[in-house]
Amino acid sequence: MGEFLADHTTLQLGGPADQFLTHTDPTTWPDLARAAQGDDKTSFVLGGGSNTLAADTGFPGTVIRMATRGITARPLGRDHVEVVARAGETLGSLVALTVAEGLSGIEYLGGIPGTVGAAPVHNTGAYGQQISDTLTGITAHDWQLGHTVELHPADCCFGYRSSIFKSRPGRWTILTVTLRLTRSRLAAPVTYGHLASALDVPLGSRPPLADAASGVIADREARGLTLPVGGPEARQAGSAFLNPPVTDDQAAAVRGAGGPIHTDMHGVVRASSGWLLTQCGYQPGIRLADGVFCSSHRVLTVTVREGAASRDVARVLHTMTSCVHKDFGVQLHTEIVRLGV
Repeated sequence: MGEFLADHTTLQLGGPADQFLTHTDPTTWPDLARAAQGDDKTSFVLGGGSNTLAADTGFPGTVIRMATRGITARPLGRDHVEVVARAGETLGSLVALTVAEGLSGIEYLGGIPGTVGAAPVHNTGAYGQQISDTLTGITAHDWQLGHTVELHPADCCFGYRSSIFKSRPGRWTILTVTLRLTRSRLAAPVTYGHLASALDVPLGSRPPLADAASGVIADREARGLTLPVGGPEARQAGSAFLNPPVTDDQAAAVRGAGGPIHTDMHGVVRASSGWLLTQCGYQPGIRLADGVFCSSHRVLTVTVREGAASRDVARVLHTMTSCVHKDFGVQLHTEIVRLGV
């Protein structure tokens, strides 16, 4: 029997993979890729498993766990530094290192679970920053061409929590990510009112870099936006849904009902998925199915406990999506990646 995916996902759900490969040494990637390509079945690349729902029955193919670590930096003149991180490095460790080195550009991404390789896939972002803001290049294996390629930001079709890697899953596996960061004692300007309040600074100000980074993590922890290391809500996958785009009529209806509407960094008008779910009757801490609950902090995070199964979580997500569509005509899309479910 193969390696159980429950041992490699934060939901701790999922049966065995037919073949499970762990990639730790960058020099061995060509051999590993050939081994995976030699399997006639589908391949799936797994990072930290913090947003993956794997099937109870397992995965009938090859799973590659990306576990390469390492961060290097080189100066680009007086004001900038090029930072290259391997895909298996955690995003949190990358943020911590760059802040410690006095480099601004990703300081508001602290506390977000996941790996560096997953960040461009989802165009990970928070508090007005997203990984694509500073990304200058990606080294990736192109499974269609059968060799490693260099991709530029223009190749990646970045959008709100989206990219070409997300819209064309399985085509590329990210191996390294290159960022261009700025030497600064100060953080990027605070553009979110909530963050300004949390840091107790005026909107538009630039707090000290280290203070801003630590304040972001404290705020995320207080709002249940970090992955707990233990306790009854440790088994989760973060936010289950993206904030959905809405039409002008839908936006007006949400505003009329007292709900929040915002325009994202790409100019798309969006509603709050958490607010929409609350209007459907979902509340923090409620039981959704056997062993499946809303987080005690927010309805947007689904947690699991003893007795839960992947199929239960999948049904819950479908029911939540259907409720919002029925009541508001708005289509929710999950942030959770489904593997065989």
